[in-house]
Amino acid sequence: MTASAPATNGAASRQSRVGKRPIPIPKGVSVNLSGNRIEVQGPKGKLGRKLPAQVTLKRDGDVLTVESDAPGRHAPRLQGLTRALVAGMVHGAAQGYTKTLELVGTGYRAEVNGGVVSMQVGLSHTAVYTLPEGVAAEVPKDSKGQQIVLTSANKEAVGQAAATIRSLRPPEPYGGKGIRMRGEVLRRKAGKAGKKAG
Repeated sequence: MTASAPATNGAASRQSRVGKRPIPIPKGVSVNLSGNRIEVQGPKGKLGRKLPAQVTLKRDGDVLTVESDAPGRHAPRLQGLTRALVAGMVHGAAQGYTKTLELVGTGYRAEVNGGVVSMQVGLSHTAVYTLPEGVAAEVPKDSKGQQIVLTSANKEAVGQAAATIRSLRPPEPYGGKGIRMRGEVLRRKAGKAGKKAG
């Protein structure tokens, strides 16, 4: 089964080095191609996406391949982009994606109630974030309320949710207080005391 695409222009299209790599379909994941739309379902959820018009997605057994007949340099660009998006969907449906946020500051803590994340992060009010559909959150018990773990089959959705929560109290450059991504490297400033000492 293949996703439809317009007829080729007769010239051999350039191929993306990344885009021409096959995408293996893991066990437990089902892929449905209909016209220029793909739907992927697995243990972590179900995802769907409309493909660009000049891209063809082919399935051979448990492997997907991406081709493009767009003119000139657009062919490898579309091929590589589509391959990355589809591979992300397959991985997300099979294993999911995780983003971990850390709350750094005295008295900073978070809790999750239903689909709402409530945070005490040094503001005059409680910062509240409503989780989008398809994104789940939990606060690990051993984190003392200072970690938020977001999970989703949708890579874009979980990344956007993490970025939005971080923006509620971005880490400040002097003491580092705020909400940060795990592993994030901050640019620190010395402050007035540091300048005098130097």
